[in-house]
Amino acid sequence: MSRRKMEKKIRAIEEEGCKYNQIKKPTNVLFNIFLAVLSLICVIPFIFVIIISITDEESLTMNGYRFIPEKLSLYAYEYIISAGENILKSYGVTILVTVLGTLIGLLLTGTYAYTLSRKNYAYRKFFTTVITIPMLFSGGMIANYLIVTKVMMLKDTIWALILPLCLNSFNIIVLRTFFKTSIPDAVVESAKIDGASEWRLFFQIVIPMALPGLATIGLFLTLGYWNDWFNAMMYMDNKDMIPLQYLLIQIESSIDWLANNKATMGVDGIAVAANMPKETIKMAIVVISTLPIIFAYPFFQRYFVNGLTVGAVKE
Repeated sequence: MSRRKMEKKIRAIEEEGCKYNQIKKPTNVLFNIFLAVLSLICVIPFIFVIIISITDEESLTMNGYRFIPEKLSLYAYEYIISAGENILKSYGVTILVTVLGTLIGLLLTGTYAYTLSRKNYAYRKFFTTVITIPMLFSGGMIANYLIVTKVMMLKDTIWALILPLCLNSFNIIVLRTFFKTSIPDAVVESAKIDGASEWRLFFQIVIPMALPGLATIGLFLTLGYWNDWFNAMMYMDNKDMIPLQYLLIQIESSIDWLANNKATMGVDGIAVAANMPKETIKMAIVVISTLPIIFAYPFFQRYFVNGLTVGAVKE
């Protein structure tokens, strides 16, 4: 067969493959409409929460929830910000705990999971059993409290908010599976032949290849630390060390208590309770606690995309 005929045949095969891989225009339009509706279903509730948070409390009571409020008001946010230094301190504590906890959690989870993913590790079955037991059995709240406060002496320290959440059996198992399926043995063996140590192999070769998996676990850790308030309730008596979520829960609890007990506080108590935002402040709390974490998603998404093209094995 001549070269020209061979090229024509290859071109025909490629065109036929492209034809089968293409999506018809009507189908593409339907897919776009479906995804647009799905996106709106996800976004509209949060937009509605923002609108309610900037609605006047009296207007909300009279007219109910509306997408276009009759009267706007930022009083709910002003009421929360009136806490002043407490809000700023709580934001600082939450950001510090989230950043440190995510970094420490990724380091511990990544090294543990990578070790378990190596077939030549002698104690792989033993340490797999060790992380499986906490998924089935728990020591209970009292045991956790005694260990953190009496044994580790972490009460009223920043580490009481970080260490209990930094290592999770589920995250280790997910990342171990990712390492086993995504890190070829050929890459590891070639690096060892070239003289790379285990630490250099992990930080310079494995981590760049495992960015999608690490980004996923990092997102889990970030959400867990940002939304955590239970550990603060358990281990924190120092008001300067209270994270944002627990402070917002305290504010909401105080408002509910004043609203339910205004009759027992006399005329002044009734006047204070009447001027307090009740529904709008709940929505404002949702907005304040949610908006910062939304900005973390583009950061992790960047690594999801970039990590997919890193570390291919050449044959």
